[in-house]
Amino acid sequence: MALIVHKYGGTSMGSTERIRNVAKRVAKWARAGHQMVVVPSAMSGETNRLLGLAKELAPAKPADAYHRELDMLAATGEQASSALLAIALQSEGVQSVSYAGWQVPIRTNSAYTKARIESIEDDRVRADLQAGKVVIVTGFQGVDEDDNITTLGRGGSDTSAVAVAAALKAQECLIYTDVDGVYTTDPRVVPEARRLQTVSFEEMLEMASMGSKVLQIRSVEFAGKYKVPLRVLSSFTPWDIDLDEESKSGTLITFEEDEQMEQAIVSGIAFNRDEAKISVLGVPDKPGIAYQILGAVADANIEVDVIIQNVSKDGRTDFSFTVHRNDYAKTIDLLKEKVLPGLGVQEVVGDAKICKVSIVGIGMRSHVGVASKMFRCLSEEGINIQMISTSEIKTSVVLDEKYMELAVRALHRVFDLDQPAAA
Repeated sequence: MALIVHKYGGTSMGSTERIRNVAKRVAKWARAGHQMVVVPSAMSGETNRLLGLAKELAPAKPADAYHRELDMLAATGEQASSALLAIALQSEGVQSVSYAGWQVPIRTNSAYTKARIESIEDDRVRADLQAGKVVIVTGFQGVDEDDNITTLGRGGSDTSAVAVAAALKAQECLIYTDVDGVYTTDPRVVPEARRLQTVSFEEMLEMASMGSKVLQIRSVEFAGKYKVPLRVLSSFTPWDIDLDEESKSGTLITFEEDEQMEQAIVSGIAFNRDEAKISVLGVPDKPGIAYQILGAVADANIEVDVIIQNVSKDGRTDFSFTVHRNDYAKTIDLLKEKVLPGLGVQEVVGDAKICKVSIVGIGMRSHVGVASKMFRCLSEEGINIQMISTSEIKTSVVLDEKYMELAVRALHRVFDLDQPAAA
């Protein structure tokens, strides 16, 4: 008997019929003798509906108190879906109980709308599992040290599921979603994209950070840190599919780069159109200037991605970086109001119509010329590269947004990702 965690996304929980199918699937695993913990998302569209209502009523300049109430509101979506799933399981004759994040409790910091999990108390869940119950824990949320409800940011249910699996030392965490695994790139952009049987944690981490929407990046970080075996698979296979077949389907995210893994130089092409570029022109070229600019941005809880500083000329340089598009206006205002006046800077400019395209693969460690092959491919397509960022197993470029799909298709082809993996 194994302890297994299932996570179901909003599409899987999108209607009472789909919730009933989730209940039948979970019941199948429970009847096979497994201890089951389930982490569901809110029903599809529900979080957007709730936040839309808040936006209609929001003050002109929202303060921290507003974000506290946003979390209070958004958390109700998962609470509803968890209770509905518990009821559906009871209809299947399976004992079940649902808990909100604060009841477990899942402890987080106090960064409303993007809180981070700090600890999970598992006594209550373990007692219910020992009593033969399926335990359902709301995804996406927790509680801070002052007992305020917090949420973990979009896609946070993935992180909740992995964190619960880590706390309980689960044998595996299965992420059920509307795709049947991790692909070489988004099949909606490249129809020839292939599903990967296995992918390393490092590759998955890079693909998640570079824009692959299959898993939230923090869930992959958590899984890697606590060695939680992770599998991404489809919730749209029939619920009564053979258990052995189901447990081997999808994409397994592995810790070891074993000999069975697909040893392509590049495993996937990730992309992200939610980026914006900001350039501070004429910055004094002196020690500490990067901290003066980016420290203020970090203090405002804004994540910075690609950073470039140009060569100094006449004691001045240009400093460019990218942020999430949602943070673009806030970052520009912050720089103009609080940072630039003290620097004697000439100008700040921005571009919200950019994208980032990345090639990812552990094979890049042992092969030379991979980045130059990428650059040549983009050059032959007439695509200008604005910024470049590299790590050991990935190379990312910032491009004009209008070239994104062309770039992804061309790179997918040039790295032979449309070809079946070697046996």
